[in-house]
Amino acid sequence: MAGEKVLMVIAPENFRDEELLHTREELEHAGAKVTLASTKTAAKGLLGARVTPDIKLEQVSIDDYDAIVFVGGPGASVYFNDKRALSMASEAFGKGKKTCAICIAPTILANAGVLKGKRATVWDGDYVRKIEGKGASYTGKPVEVDGNIITANGPGAAREFGRTIAKELAR
Repeated sequence: MAGEKVLMVIAPENFRDEELLHTREELEHAGAKVTLASTKTAAKGLLGARVTPDIKLEQVSIDDYDAIVFVGGPGASVYFNDKRALSMASEAFGKGKKTCAICIAPTILANAGVLKGKRATVWDGDYVRKIEGKGASYTGKPVEVDGNIITANGPGAAREFGRTIAKELAR
């Protein structure tokens, strides 16, 4: 994999630090160019990481990227019903791009309609019911791949998630 472009979408606050930082490290280690997007120009993680997104959501053109990754953490819930985030997920999937989410963020993919009939994983509890309610088949695996959909269940899976996205992009 060389030069693949990956868009990582983070909440402006309370994204899960490891899910951004570890996933991004694995992608960059594999040669991907990672762009961070959010609704604000500064973002703070649940555990205190501070990052400056490269681009705002409304400026994103899906055609500029090979993959889109929605980062989890409690802050990701701001995107569950966000029209722009949902349309980005739907458009990426529709164009055959890798469409990825970790922790509670697979709920965004489910709400965008892209998990219907797909195997997926998610943080436990209510989130399992949320994705199953939108037609996903919950597997409970740390990382799940079903075609161009890649999901992971939380911070402990972040490195494997990043490596899996890199591997799938290299195919």
